[in-house]
Amino acid sequence: MKIKVCGMRQQSNIEELVELKPNYIGFIFYEKSPRFAGEELNEEYIKSIPNDIKKVGVFVNANPGYILDTVKKYDLQYAQLHGNELPDICRSLRQKGVSIIKAFSIDDSFNFAMLNNYKSVCDLFLFDTKGDHPGGNGTTFNWKLLEKYDNEKPFFLSGGIGPDNIEDIISLSKKLRIYGIDLNSKFEIEPGIKDIPKLEELFGMIRVKEEEEAEA
Repeated sequence: MKIKVCGMRQQSNIEELVELKPNYIGFIFYEKSPRFAGEELNEEYIKSIPNDIKKVGVFVNANPGYILDTVKKYDLQYAQLHGNELPDICRSLRQKGVSIIKAFSIDDSFNFAMLNNYKSVCDLFLFDTKGDHPGGNGTTFNWKLLEKYDNEKPFFLSGGIGPDNIEDIISLSKKLRIYGIDLNSKFEIEPGIKDIPKLEELFGMIRVKEEEEAEA
């Protein structure tokens, strides 16, 4: 299971996270977010992050030109689209060499059939909890709703993930194509600043579980 840590913006905090070797690091380029990376990021350092850690820019209904410029500026591998972006936007960006993670906000009324329009133009999906903000609400949705998903496209699971529910996710991953987990607000000291020891503990839990599964 891949581990993605999202909402990073402070240099020293990013450096500490890189030492833990997550699979993905997310930077939020949405001005209304308390985790907005803004101009804080040192672009030369961000570009120097080892290639085995994929860099993700998170955007909400952003201009495609802005997305492409930001991807180029920081050498991002993925654009995570967290708004109401239509399939055509995903297709256009992907044709320009940007891998796409399309996020969807899930509640009881979510229509999983609408995902069919996105499957051919996205690399991964991300299922998050519908809340007051496009992301980072810190709560889980009803994971039983995922039984309605056809499981065709691998996805990140997001929303309120922490040490207390990681075993449930590992169990769920035996039935569903959970590509990875997206960690954010449950691991923060303040918005955009991650609690590194707490993350390290969770990384350890996941990796020990995976080793046990491999040996079983």
